[in-house]
Amino acid sequence: MAELIKTKSKSSSIQSARVSRIIEISAYKEINLLEKNFTFLATVGSTAPFIGLFGTVWGIMNSFQSIAISRNTSLAIVAPGIAEALFATALGLLAAIPAVIAYNKFNSDSKKYTGRIENFSKRFLSII
Repeated sequence: MAELIKTKSKSSSIQSARVSRIIEISAYKEINLLEKNFTFLATVGSTAPFIGLFGTVWGIMNSFQSIAISRNTSLAIVAPGIAEALFATALGLLAAIPAVIAYNKFNSDSKKYTGRIENFSKRFLSII
């Protein structure tokens, strides 16, 4: 009888370890699926302002070239380059701001969801 209980206990322990491993793998897959596009959002949010800054520098350089070529500092000569610079800055910010907001929102939600998965796993494993 003692041998039967020992065998059943060992079998139960192995089965519990298997279930634990399956839950761990499933949780890992779900979390990876959640965080799949975080890198893209972080990259857009961090690089878009620099791309906008590059466009700003480019537009200002065009303004200075126009001044140098025409030897005139009138608004008609300078304005197109400045407009180009401001447009580039606006596009950079237009891309970066929503990307950063989305990244922060999804990151926060992901942390909450990850916590829920971990808590569920612990409770489920304590039941079986």
